Amino acid sequence: MEQGAAAEVMRGVRAGVPVAVGYVPMAVAFGVLATQTGLSFFQAGAMSFFVYAGASQFASLGLLAGGASALAIVLATLVLNFRHFLMSISLSRRLSLPFALGFGITDETFVVASLEDLLTIRFFLGLIVTVYLAWLSGTLIGAGFSSLIPAVIARGMGVALYAMFIAILIPGVKKSWVNGLVAVAGGVLAWGASVALPALPSGWRIVIAILAASAIGALIGGGDETAVEEEKAA
Repeated sequence: MEQGAAAEVMRGVRAGVPVAVGYVPMAVAFGVLATQTGLSFFQAGAMSFFVYAGASQFASLGLLAGGASALAIVLATLVLNFRHFLMSISLSRRLSLPFALGFGITDETFVVASLEDLLTIRFFLGLIVTVYLAWLSGTLIGAGFSSLIPAVIARGMGVALYAMFIAILIPGVKKSWVNGLVAVAGGVLAWGASVALPALPSGWRIVIAILAASAIGALIGGGDETAVEEEKAA
């Protein structure tokens, strides 16, 4: 029984390694920019340890540099991360997810977990711990050696985020064209919201795009599943 549990955890670790590899350069970039913004080594590490929200952490640095208040930074982070509530709800439909493990949900771990056919608590634990440690380690490396890394190079490291997400998305698109449709719809809707609702904070525009794209995917995906079941029945 214990061997089976360990095997499930290791399966999650292996699934998390590609994401972890992609996280390290981004976390290094955050650590560098955090210290160059004025945070200490320990403050940069504490942000990744307690907040653990890549995009929001980068956004908070811009707010700090602009002299924003602590309340403004907290509210901005809440709005940007609101999508994590939606991700948690989605995963909870397949997995009895303990509250504490919801902390480990990111865009990338959510995609990996969603595409997993045999999703278990132990698999998810191995996945999120691997990715979390990579983000924290990268932050500490970047903060510790920030004086040796030019800021322009650190900013360029952020490109890895987009490359990694595309790499994770491709297998899902191959598995079902609906996944690709949802991704494209989400991007188009987010862009449309930025044009139509420029006064709305970007975090809320993202949430609106996610909800609308998810609804489209649910409607079309549900229709496909019904058609497949009817074909099998026939």
